[in-house]
Amino acid sequence: MLVGSAVLLALDTRPAAAQDLNRARRTIEHLASRRLHGRGYVRQGERRAADFIRQRFKQLGLQPLAPGYFQPFTLDVNTFPGQLRLRAGNHALQAGADFIAEPSSGAAAVNGVPVYLDSLIYNDEQAGQRFLATPLQGRILVLRQRDAERLRTLPTVFAEHVQQAAVRLTLVSGKLTASLSSTVAPQAQLQVLASKWPQLQPEQSVSVQVQAQLRTAYPTQNVVGFLPGTAQPDSFLVLTAHYDHLGQMGRRAYFPGANDNASGTAMLLELAAYYAQPEHRPRCSVAFLAFGAEEAGLVGSRYFVKHPLLPLERIRFLLNLDLAGTGQTGATVVNGRIHEAEYRQLVRLNDAGHYLPELAPRGRAANSDHYPFSEAGVPAFFLYTRGTPTHYHDVYDRARTLPLTGFAGLFRLVVAYCQVLSRTP
Repeated sequence: MLVGSAVLLALDTRPAAAQDLNRARRTIEHLASRRLHGRGYVRQGERRAADFIRQRFKQLGLQPLAPGYFQPFTLDVNTFPGQLRLRAGNHALQAGADFIAEPSSGAAAVNGVPVYLDSLIYNDEQAGQRFLATPLQGRILVLRQRDAERLRTLPTVFAEHVQQAAVRLTLVSGKLTASLSSTVAPQAQLQVLASKWPQLQPEQSVSVQVQAQLRTAYPTQNVVGFLPGTAQPDSFLVLTAHYDHLGQMGRRAYFPGANDNASGTAMLLELAAYYAQPEHRPRCSVAFLAFGAEEAGLVGSRYFVKHPLLPLERIRFLLNLDLAGTGQTGATVVNGRIHEAEYRQLVRLNDAGHYLPELAPRGRAANSDHYPFSEAGVPAFFLYTRGTPTHYHDVYDRARTLPLTGFAGLFRLVVAYCQVLSRTP
C-alpha cells in the first residue's frame, strides 16, 4: 500500500453535505506533493496517486467498474530519471526553473565549447555553406527558438546537419512548458530560458548531462467506480478527471500539477463523496472515471472508449473536470457550441444560482479526456475555470498558489446540472 493510513485519516474521508473546501485543498496538496513525484512515470508517481484515489473510492462505498477499481493499460513514455545538468561557463543552471528537457530528448554527457547557429544562414548562402561545413558530431549546438522554428523553411540538409550535434540547446524567450513523448531521439535536446543563458567568452565551455530512458509498455491504469441509480441503474451520468501529470525531470525537479489536474481530481472525489450519501443518490447511476496518461495524449480515456466498462450508448452525459483551481473570471465549456441546447440549460442554471461569474462556450477541442467520448458519439462537456495564476506544465503549478476561487461554485453547478440530467427520461 503506497499511501499510508495517516494520510487518509488526515484527509477526512467522511461524506459531507456539500463539497468540503478544506478537504479538497488537502487532497490537492497531497496529489501535488513531492512524495508523489509529479504523478508521472518515474518512481511510480502515477501509481501512488492511483492507489490514493482507489482507497478513497473504496471508503466512500463506490462499486468497482473493474476488479480492484483499476482498468490497466500500457504506454510508451520517455522519462528523465537520473542526471539532468547544464553548466555554461561558471554558471550552473537549475533544471525545471532555468531549463528543461524536450519531451523526446535523448541522453548525452558532453563537455566542450558550443557552436552557435548564425541567423544569417536564412538569407545568406555563404553563411549557410559555412554552417554546413562546421562539424557538429559530438558537439553542443546553441540556437534561438525563432531560428529553430525557421529551420523547416530551409532545405532538409540543414535540419539533418543540426541533428548531427550531440546536444541541441534552444534558447526560449517565453516560459518553459514541458510535455511528454512516446519516442526518444538520438540527440539530447534542452530548452533554456534565454534570460538565464550567460554571455560566454569564446574559450568557455558548456557541460551537459542528460539521462533519458524510454519506458516501453509501461503499466498504468484508469481508476473507475460507480454508484447505482435509485430508479434507472442502467443509465449513466459520467464524471471524469485525469489524475496524472508530467512527473520528475532529473533527480530534483518535479512538476506538481496542482491545477492540472490535482484540482479536477479533488473535485471528482468531492462529487463522489456527495453522491455517496443516500439522500443525494440520483435516479440514474453515476460513474466516476479518474484517467491515467492524459498528459501522454489522452491515452487512458482513449483506452476506455475502445474497451468500455459500461455501454457508451447508455451515457446520458459526460462532464470532464480539468483545471478547476482558479475561477475569478468564470469557466469555459468545451463543446458548448456543439451541444447548444444543453449549454443554454447550463447557463440558465448558473445565472439562477450565481455559481460562477461567467460561462463561455467553445467548440470541439481535443484538449482533454472528454474528446475520445465525443468522437464516439457520447454527449460531453469539458469544464475548466479561468483566472490566475496561469502556471501550466511548469514547476510553478503548486498547491499553495491555487486560490480555488471558483471551486465551490463549479461543484454546485455540476450538481445542479446533474439533477436536471437525472430527471431527463
